[in-house]
Amino acid sequence: MKLLPQNFYKRDTLTVAKDLLGCIFVKEDFKTGLMQLGRIVETEAYTQNDPSCHAYRGKTKRSITLFKDPGLSYVYFTYGMYHCINIVTEPFDTAGAVLIRALEPIKNIENTNGPAKLCREMNITKEHNELKVFDKNSVIRVYQGVPPKEEDIVQTTRIGIKLAADYPWRFYDNSSKYVSKKIKCLSYNLPK
Repeated sequence: MKLLPQNFYKRDTLTVAKDLLGCIFVKEDFKTGLMQLGRIVETEAYTQNDPSCHAYRGKTKRSITLFKDPGLSYVYFTYGMYHCINIVTEPFDTAGAVLIRALEPIKNIENTNGPAKLCREMNITKEHNELKVFDKNSVIRVYQGVPPKEEDIVQTTRIGIKLAADYPWRFYDNSSKYVSKKIKCLSYNLPK
């Protein structure tokens, strides 16, 4: 497998969100040798001009990672019980990130059809914040994969947010049964 380079993430967030579909998400425990792999089948995009993004109000203790170099992991804790993992996008000092919403299991994982579920299944916590997912020595890495067929890619609104809930910034592979939630009408893809 070939690691995605850092420049892959140094692009428009919506483009990265779509292009991550089919890529291989890996977490490796170097102490135990346990390697967990899943194919990315659902993502959501967030940018600094998006009211639902943590960076919308600028640089804060919570959001500072989103303004750093592209290709870093951004792990946050939500609802007092769940972790979620994103990958920072855009050039340095321009906030953006892609939430990894669902993985299709490949090795040593099962229940990964939701952002909190995959973090729980892979034991991803705040200690995995700001890892270089493009570095072969990182615990969390992302590799090139086989993208879904264009007709299987659905672009629709995001899930579980109140602000900017109408933005069609969620992408998923409709051929996968591991997507967290599919829309009922698939006759069109919404514009960006």
